[in-house]
Amino acid sequence: MTVKVENITEIKGFLQELKEYSSYDLCEYSDSSIYRRIKKILKDHKLSLDQLIAKTKTDSLFIENIIQEITVNTTEFFRDPEVWRELYQNFYPTLRNKKYINIWHAGCSSGQEVYSNLILLNELDLLDKSNVIATDLNSKVLKVAKSGKYDKKENQEYFENFNAVLNREGNGSDILFEKYFEDGVNSNCVEVKSFLRKQSDFQQHDLVKEEMNNHAKFDIIFCRNVLIYFNSALQTKILKQFHNKLTNGGILVLGNHEGLNGFFKTKFIKDGPVFIKNNTFHFQF
Repeated sequence: MTVKVENITEIKGFLQELKEYSSYDLCEYSDSSIYRRIKKILKDHKLSLDQLIAKTKTDSLFIENIIQEITVNTTEFFRDPEVWRELYQNFYPTLRNKKYINIWHAGCSSGQEVYSNLILLNELDLLDKSNVIATDLNSKVLKVAKSGKYDKKENQEYFENFNAVLNREGNGSDILFEKYFEDGVNSNCVEVKSFLRKQSDFQQHDLVKEEMNNHAKFDIIFCRNVLIYFNSALQTKILKQFHNKLTNGGILVLGNHEGLNGFFKTKFIKDGPVFIKNNTFHFQF
């Protein structure tokens, strides 16, 4: 079967139907990103766009499945090691005098980023006073995150980042991988140790539609490689929320290929790989 989609207007028609018949609003995802994903869904499920719309109106389980296919779930342990080294060596030590440290991982996917962060906090003796919430729209990847179990073969390359961040030459005695992961000899997976799994509160949350009004302000917000999939209006909306949810001098950590436009450059001060809240401005919603 050859699937034909004429233009982005047809895709936007489907997104409006999805918004009406479900709790999901993807209308402000970037055109190029959503177009690629919907075309793939049509091809994989051998559906026309009309058939996709029809199933969206009648099949709630199908909706959940395609949401999991549409949402981007790429993450790694210590992705971009140079960013984590900066956090570890230059930014996190400044948090030692805080009574509590509140951290939000927005769009946490399957959790590798969260556990990477918890490892750094533990190495700096900050873990016990850290409150970490990790959220994602996709319920399937949240189950993986909560389990802390990862395919050994798929993640082997990324586990090498562990040494790149924590065991650089001249750092002294090595920090062993086994300190944080159970590596079953006869198993195809590695498992994050339970004391780390207990330190993060994984929750389903729709960043597009829901405010984080039920939580205290955050000292650090991670939102890495998420904003690039949204259009400019939605990016602005979410960055406003992040600015208002950060404490004075709070840190926003974006992906290496993400930045702030001219308007937001006055609301955050860039320092190396992070953006620090400019305390002279507050958005009103």
